[in-house]
Amino acid sequence: MKAAVIRQHGGPGSIGVENDFPDPKPAPGEVVIAVKAATLNYHDIFTRRGMPGIKVPMPCIMGLDFAGEIAEIGPGVEGDWRVGQRVMVDPVDRVGPGGLLGEMRPGGLAQYCAVPAHHLVALPPEVSFEAAAALPVAYGTAVRMMHTIGQVKQGERVLILGASGGVGTCCVQLAKLAGCEVIACASSESKLKRLRELGADHLIDYTQQDFTKWVYEKWGKPHRRKFEGGVDVVVNFTGGDTWVKSLRALHRRGRLLTCGATAGYDPKEDLRFIWTFELQVLGSNGWMREDLHLLLDMIRAGRLTPTIDRELPLEQVNEAFRLLEEREVFGKVVVKAV
Repeated sequence: MKAAVIRQHGGPGSIGVENDFPDPKPAPGEVVIAVKAATLNYHDIFTRRGMPGIKVPMPCIMGLDFAGEIAEIGPGVEGDWRVGQRVMVDPVDRVGPGGLLGEMRPGGLAQYCAVPAHHLVALPPEVSFEAAAALPVAYGTAVRMMHTIGQVKQGERVLILGASGGVGTCCVQLAKLAGCEVIACASSESKLKRLRELGADHLIDYTQQDFTKWVYEKWGKPHRRKFEGGVDVVVNFTGGDTWVKSLRALHRRGRLLTCGATAGYDPKEDLRFIWTFELQVLGSNGWMREDLHLLLDMIRAGRLTPTIDRELPLEQVNEAFRLLEEREVFGKVVVKAV
């Protein structure tokens, strides 16, 4: 089969596309998926580079998020799965010690992938393979962070950093669905225009404006004894030098939501803002299976549309990684091996 393969960790351009990689065979309890669409996440970049303390089996086929059709069913598979059935794959092993698909086991950047059947989520006919492949890591994380953990609600002001990426575009849509006033931050005029089309009420080019000062000018500085000024929620999964600025933008009892640290995991901290304004820093890690079913229901009902930037063939997988790594993507990049 055709597969995007790394045989050692490396930098940009280090992924090889092999046309004769061995076809997977289903072990007991497994099915083989004919992959119709896969999408990239920053975790795939970290896997390609190598992560401290994580020994990735080589050769490695990355790609956490993918969807397709069941091509073969191994012995002992439970449930009524059938050949030809459309499925989405939840990359997290919630039953056994198998590890994360696309990291500890082969992932979706290939024509075929063998997965334990408990990773499967039935895909309704109304949901495309491309939309389904966009869901688990980015959209699953976003819905858990915004709904389950963050509990954003109608009338709140929500400022979203990194709003043009996979998680960010979903956060914008979820906040608007909840009835929030959304402030979206991105790095270019073209990205901001598309965020406006997604429903963002206010737009900030963070390369040109200090978003904290913008908030102060719009709603005033937060008052330490009153619930005035600032915003209710800041979504910050970048970390880095935006962290303290995010704390400063929140009014008393405001919530800082985070699910990652793409710009730096050890930012400068200022505890004075946390205790003075009684701020809540809320972390969210991944998603649960019910979050994926919620997302599928939202797509079926026409309430949510995953944002796809572009589709590329597997032969251009290094270009797909470059687009994500250099932040030239709005939403998700789809990679197809067929």
